[in-house]
Amino acid sequence: MRRVVARLVVALTWFLAGGNVRRAGFTPDSKQRIYFANHSSHLDFVIIWAALPAQLRMRTRPVAAKDYWDKSALRRYLAGSVFNAVLIERNREAMSANPMDTLKAGLGSEHSLILFPEGTRGDGVTMGPFKSGIYRLALERPDVELIPVYIENLNRILPKGEFLPVPMMSAITFGAPMQVHDGEGKAEFLDRAKNALLELR
Repeated sequence: MRRVVARLVVALTWFLAGGNVRRAGFTPDSKQRIYFANHSSHLDFVIIWAALPAQLRMRTRPVAAKDYWDKSALRRYLAGSVFNAVLIERNREAMSANPMDTLKAGLGSEHSLILFPEGTRGDGVTMGPFKSGIYRLALERPDVELIPVYIENLNRILPKGEFLPVPMMSAITFGAPMQVHDGEGKAEFLDRAKNALLELR
């Protein structure tokens, strides 16, 4: 059932967002990876997930806000049964686990993740500062490659605050793998990761 619904989600995503997929130094592979991208729409992780080959898609888990995906039965079904999402609690008072522990558990020994280092949606034009979570996760799991993914135009398909998407062409570019260098500090790495995304424009 999951695969049937997944195929429907992929078909709907390409209908709404077109989807010009480019690869700049990226080759799909079954190894564990962390796909990190700019963030301007609730469709962001969906189009990355849909752009992956089917066999990788089923092993790739989007990281998403628990409060958003818990709001309705449909969202809970999609997040849990279709996307197998790793849901992060944003309300500190409601947290029952350290978000980093949740991310590491989400990776496990066989899954990949899709995450957004900005932590919140932007305007689709400028990119906000990266939070430190991606750096800490990369240090904890140096065996997992980091893949920059730049998404264009999704903010116009489903703008912030809107509920109904408008069909329009988008573009998604997967970049070359990267990792934290030996001795590389947090600020230096976060700047390099952000620049890796900007270079894919």
